[in-house]
Amino acid sequence: MISLVLAAAIASAGFTTTPLVSLPETGGWDYLAFDEASRHLFVTRGDHVDVVDVDAGKEIGRIEGLKGAHGVALVPSAQRGFVTDGKNNSVLVFDMQTFKTISIIPLSGKKPDAIVFDKASGHVFAFNGDSHDASVIDPALAKQIGSVELPGAPEFAVSDGSGHVFVNLEDRNALASIDTRRGKVDATFDLPRCDGPSGLAIDPTRHRLFSVCGNEVMAITDATNGKQVAMLPIGKGADAAGYDSRTGHIYSSNGQSGTLTVVEGDGADHYRVTATVPTQRSARTLAVDTKDGTVFLSAAELSPAPEGKRPTPVDGSFRILAVSAPR
Repeated sequence: MISLVLAAAIASAGFTTTPLVSLPETGGWDYLAFDEASRHLFVTRGDHVDVVDVDAGKEIGRIEGLKGAHGVALVPSAQRGFVTDGKNNSVLVFDMQTFKTISIIPLSGKKPDAIVFDKASGHVFAFNGDSHDASVIDPALAKQIGSVELPGAPEFAVSDGSGHVFVNLEDRNALASIDTRRGKVDATFDLPRCDGPSGLAIDPTRHRLFSVCGNEVMAITDATNGKQVAMLPIGKGADAAGYDSRTGHIYSSNGQSGTLTVVEGDGADHYRVTATVPTQRSARTLAVDTKDGTVFLSAAELSPAPEGKRPTPVDGSFRILAVSAPR
């Protein structure tokens, strides 16, 4: 009979999980963003953003002045970063080198969450969960210049770099496609058998979108026509997806299961799960380093909670994990 240790090794397929750095302040967390040029990881922590040097394995800075930080979009050409503040209905602009706040952009939308930079239009799009729209920001002017009405409640978003941004619509079990040059939705794609899509990643070369869903599946969609090309099992409590353009790996971080699902494609329309990597319960958001294939996840120990209530993080236990791909 195969041993449990050997079975775990086979399931992990050579991936290893190690702690990278502890960030012991209390509080929750949300999205991660990674800048490969500087090797800096930006970790949203409610009232601030921690900045981690991943090569040194230590915190090197902090972005303050927030009430409810959610997402971070980076514009490397301008050395500017943009953080959504869901409790302030605003976006904070910071210097990517000094981490100092430059300005606060008030938004017309309500409860901004996900945020993405679209290189084709040169604009930043902040997605507002309560008002069901996206605020369009000119990063050079550091102000909102428009908005895009959405046909549902937005979750995570990605840019294809060629003039379209895609966003999961959590309440519609669908995806919206935004023409970023025209500033309007040009298509909505249903996601059959996907309940509550949250995390989203894109393979811009093969034009494939990867939505992770609340019913423990990943829906893979053709970005050109909305056709669903595959549906794969993932873990429970997924809140983020990632794509590594160097290896072709697609990832789902499953917070309730405490696992990272690894998916690989055999061509554009055939995908399979190749590994289920143990991480830590609560590790639900991620960022990918395509230079060496490392996946960064944020996690904390959770205290027991009464039935029907969400568990709370144990004070001082928050940390960043690094999942290393096989060499």
